Amino acid sequence: MKFPNPIPVTELARLMDAELIGDDSLKATGINEIHQVEPGDVTFVDVKKYFNKSLQSGASIIILNERVEAPEGKALLLCDEPFEAYNDLILAHRPYQPLQQTIHPTAEIHPSAILEPNVVVGPHVVIGPECHIMANTTIAEYTIIGERVIVQSGSTIGTEAFYFKRTDAGYRKWRSGGRVILEDDVDIGAGCTINKGVSGDTIIGAGTKFDAQVHIGHDVQIGKRCLFAGQVGIGGNTVVGDEVVLYGQVGIAQNLNIGDKAVVLAKSGVSKDLEGGKVYFGYPAGEARATYRELAALRHLPEFLSLYYKK
Repeated sequence: MKFPNPIPVTELARLMDAELIGDDSLKATGINEIHQVEPGDVTFVDVKKYFNKSLQSGASIIILNERVEAPEGKALLLCDEPFEAYNDLILAHRPYQPLQQTIHPTAEIHPSAILEPNVVVGPHVVIGPECHIMANTTIAEYTIIGERVIVQSGSTIGTEAFYFKRTDAGYRKWRSGGRVILEDDVDIGAGCTINKGVSGDTIIGAGTKFDAQVHIGHDVQIGKRCLFAGQVGIGGNTVVGDEVVLYGQVGIAQNLNIGDKAVVLAKSGVSKDLEGGKVYFGYPAGEARATYRELAALRHLPEFLSLYYKK
């Protein structure tokens, strides 16, 4: 999430009632999770084993709860509850805006776009030329839709990220400060759900097509001209390359990378990175030919065991 205007780190320290360590001349241009940060970003860490990863990341400003030396060119904000400080900063710039009308007045909808009955459009949404948003669809806050995009009935674009912090009192919800971006010529089938990023963007690349009931988790990045069949599900922060084909009911875990032109056959479960240009099957998904040979060998296992025990 980017701020409308850079914020001096001294101002952040004041707002958080935090001790400032390191470079006090920095200005924050955005806020993001550790795996997506870039220079100018604020991030946070409250678990000691992740301190080094955070300090060595691209983030310029790190909120943390233990005194350490600031790396050169970075600023640290020391406070008791880094998560709360981080979440409050998002809430300050992305306050909840419950809808009071079907189409929020801040939405920008191109005159050539078609919106069927009962479409709900949230704050700061942009819908481009020649889009077709079918009946009973919700386009939630800060979603960006390109040109010639089709969203079929019953889909919800820009749902809150499924992202919670575990505390002694239970699960504490994060405020999702990211967006969903549907690039040009994307087709979204009926009943799909796409989560916005926690503080970054969920991106569906140009020309990609979804069947019905596809679910895309927070901060997922999907390449161009992909094809996903019904009931595909992808966990948060996963990156899918260009021209990837996922057949029905494929499940992909979080934080993975799927290479260009990979094909994953129906009902497969992906639990690790996949190279591009290959066909995969099974759970855990492996190269299809090897998996088929393994399954064929398993079918002969009872016969083999009967011969062994006869001896």
